[in-house]
Amino acid sequence: MENPQNRALRALPSVDALVNDPAVVDARGALWHELVTRVVRHAIDETRATILAGNHDAAHGLTQRVVNELAILDGRRSNIVINGTGVIIQTNLGRAPVSADTAQAMNDAATSYLALETDLETGERGGRGATIESMMRTLTGAERTLVVNNNAAAVLLTLAATSAGRGVIVSRGEAVEIGGGFRIPDVLRQSGALLVEVGTTNRTYVRDYESAIDDDTAALLRVHASNFAITGFVARPDLSDLTALARQHGILSIEDVGSGCLLNTSHYGLDHEPTLTESVASGVDVICASGDKLLGGPQAGLIIGRSEVVERIRRHPLARAVRADKTCLAGIEATLRHYLRGEAEEKVPVWWSMSRLTDWLNERTSGWAASLGSRASVAVTSAVVGGGSLPGKTLPSFAVVIRDDSPDHLAKRLRLGTTPVVSRIIDGQVAIDARTVLPGQDDALLDAIRRAIS
Repeated sequence: MENPQNRALRALPSVDALVNDPAVVDARGALWHELVTRVVRHAIDETRATILAGNHDAAHGLTQRVVNELAILDGRRSNIVINGTGVIIQTNLGRAPVSADTAQAMNDAATSYLALETDLETGERGGRGATIESMMRTLTGAERTLVVNNNAAAVLLTLAATSAGRGVIVSRGEAVEIGGGFRIPDVLRQSGALLVEVGTTNRTYVRDYESAIDDDTAALLRVHASNFAITGFVARPDLSDLTALARQHGILSIEDVGSGCLLNTSHYGLDHEPTLTESVASGVDVICASGDKLLGGPQAGLIIGRSEVVERIRRHPLARAVRADKTCLAGIEATLRHYLRGEAEEKVPVWWSMSRLTDWLNERTSGWAASLGSRASVAVTSAVVGGGSLPGKTLPSFAVVIRDDSPDHLAKRLRLGTTPVVSRIIDGQVAIDARTVLPGQDDALLDAIRRAIS
């Protein structure tokens, strides 16, 4: 009797047979024949390897996998999704979308020449990111701003430029892994700085930092606990006390504040998230933050602070390797303009989602449920900010719930629809949270749900 592995291998189609399968022929669109053959051959090779590794059912759905990949390559299947998860800054869905104005500014920058490093007044070479620097000075009081490609790069560059070969003092409770393998001890090691841990996981005092300062100390580093919280018997020095201690000893104070917040989150029923303005006011020499979390712009890292320190960082050789491109700079500039105009709540999607009132969310989901019929109802839910911001804190919300005998299959049909919808399962049913469905997506959402349940 033939063993299962050999039977599975013999059942694999030939490359020619799969290339000429009617479903594959229909899916190829405008793609040229040789490319389709490559896709098919790679899919068969991967499936064969999976069978040899012990999964004898790996060939199931092989044709559909090829069809899906061809649709993506030909641009007929979009990765643009409707976020019904209730997680506002959804890392797996690209974090937060940018505003329409920001997207347009990035598009204009990408498709045009622009005065990136040219002073139009003099015709001479000008400063890169000078407009952003002026905006950040107005919004936060920071003397200088440098934009790099993400916050991990901002921290790495800052430490490499200011502290290589010398000690950086960090509380044990802040020597953390923030996400995606971004560990503070590893970043310090890669930058060339030397980690000096003080205090304990839950309690660290100013005196702990002071007792660790010696002639080899370059800086005190404060790391914001972006994606976790320590509660109970805890102690942590005020940031202003740390900056005063650093000045007293002639060393730098550095803060990784994380989310790049510019508005007061407590106004929306959440805990207070440290803002960039508050960090600058505390006297920190240099602050690192994200441009794509609570700031709501494109992926970027912001380095702001005292002029001479940021200039030292800007001149470091690593700065060119991690600098932001023209589209990112245009996006950050357009995003900051929303804050300067006082329109962030309505124009920046992350703040639009956080500022929606529960009555409005209830009315929205009730309208969805009425349109979808008897299989739909409204449920009270809790949304979260996500993206490593305000861990454990929730926002009251509402979701439309779709009853189905197989909720996992319905959730998959929603994900694989013409307009993909990413939902969550609540009490064994599919739920789509209104707080994370963006304005203007209602009709597309309802159409996607109808297709999935029909």
